[in-house]
Amino acid sequence: MTDPAPLAPVSARERIEALDVVRGFALLGILLMNIEAFAGPMMEALSGVNPRFSGADRWADAAVYVLVQGKFFTLFSLLFGMGFAIMLQRAEAAGRSGARLYARRLLALLGIGLAHALLVWSGDILLTYALLGFVLLAGFRRTPVSRLPKWTVVLYLLPLLLTWLWALGVEAAKFDPQAAAAMQRDMAGQAREFEALAQAQREAYGAGGYLDAVAQRAQDTALMLGFLAFGGPIVLAMFVLGSWFVRSGVMADPGAHLPLLRRLRNAGFALGLPLMLWSVWRMPTMDLARMDFGIALAQSAALVANLLLCLAYFASLVLALQSPAWRVRLAWLAPAGRMALSNYLLQSVVCTLVFYGYGLGLFERLPRLWQVPFALALFGAQVLLSRWWLSRYRFGPAEWLWRWLTYGRRPPMRAAPGAAFALQAD
Repeated sequence: MTDPAPLAPVSARERIEALDVVRGFALLGILLMNIEAFAGPMMEALSGVNPRFSGADRWADAAVYVLVQGKFFTLFSLLFGMGFAIMLQRAEAAGRSGARLYARRLLALLGIGLAHALLVWSGDILLTYALLGFVLLAGFRRTPVSRLPKWTVVLYLLPLLLTWLWALGVEAAKFDPQAAAAMQRDMAGQAREFEALAQAQREAYGAGGYLDAVAQRAQDTALMLGFLAFGGPIVLAMFVLGSWFVRSGVMADPGAHLPLLRRLRNAGFALGLPLMLWSVWRMPTMDLARMDFGIALAQSAALVANLLLCLAYFASLVLALQSPAWRVRLAWLAPAGRMALSNYLLQSVVCTLVFYGYGLGLFERLPRLWQVPFALALFGAQVLLSRWWLSRYRFGPAEWLWRWLTYGRRPPMRAAPGAAFALQAD
């Protein structure tokens, strides 16, 4: 019996090219979603349409909320689940289980995420991905393919169930005046705590120095991890669904699954967009001092719309890649997607240096409308930089470090002479 083949970082030839394009597109959405939290208090960016905005700023904020917020972190989570399944498939093909190697990969990501959250930006998603990645590894590595969509539905519905239980508790308390008053005091107190946190972020990030920002980031990070009880099942659901897309063969041969992709695209836009618009009309801004069945219904509609639009975006890109003409156009996104981790971290570094007090100090000074072209310009620069970088090097700098920590040996950095980009017209 021969020894199992040694595992090594995936080469450019072995990559599923569509994933790099979708990652590149997701990076743009992530930046459009995060830019408000870079340019102002992060807590205000999480509450829907910001009531402080008016005119063109409010329209821009509403457009990002409807089309971007909640759709692209789910898309990024979907891609993370795909990467998990691909890595385990490669390990099994080499005669190994891959579990230990993937655990090392998650530990490395945990370290990168912790450094990012504390030293650069507390809106980090990498910590969440690393922690939930261990749940994915332990609980779903050997789940039969046919059960993965069912688990996706169950996990995604858990936050909706929590929302309705909360609303039910509030409604039930109305029958007891003392309980109703206590519930109202608690919710009002929670709203005041969030307002105080937003003000603390304003002072630390907008007017404080670097050490003030680090101290505030530690507090923010602890709070964000506390949200895992609500947001964690959604992220894990997308991990599981991403794993299904790979293990079912959809990503290996999209051309054989065109009817499924068309249904996801058509149903996603036809149902998701009206649901999201209705939710915004019903509850444009989350009111932490209120909860009733109507608000629970609006929140539930938004969560379902996020999933539908995420899948619609994903399916639209994969379908477009079946056309040679669109493959050439979308190829520009692939290098940025291959360097997704480096570009994600770079977005945080650039934006905090532009907006925070220890940088250029533009915190709450860039109008909401102009945050959108700023994000587009920054992403465009990243696309060009990624293309230039990968013409010379095999990995982005953060990807190179992640692979080194994962495999325990330093991968070669220089690209082979004449290396070509993935995604050709044919």
